[in-house]
Amino acid sequence: PWTPLPTTFNNLYFSLLNQIKWAKRDWSGPFQYEDDGKKLMMLPTDLVLIQDAEFKKYVDLYAGDQNKFFSDFSKAFNKLEELGTTGLVATQWS
Repeated sequence: PWTPLPTTFNNLYFSLLNQIKWAKRDWSGPFQYEDDGKKLMMLPTDLVLIQDAEFKKYVDLYAGDQNKFFSDFSKAFNKLEELGTTGLVATQWS
């Protein structure tokens, strides 16, 4: 999991991105990073959020202000819900 509380909605994901030294996971599966305790993981796309200055400012903002994260998330999620979906195609997993 990305956090030790995978079923809790909070800003911990952003805090952990900043606080943990992520190392490449040594295994035969898909490329991932892991923490020293080998209990948490991140994908390369997650780590880009702290490597790119434009994204890093949001990681820092949300890591330090859970209420701001909640506020911005709710606005973005609401917009996605209002826009709806079109052109969905069934897949083998549906």
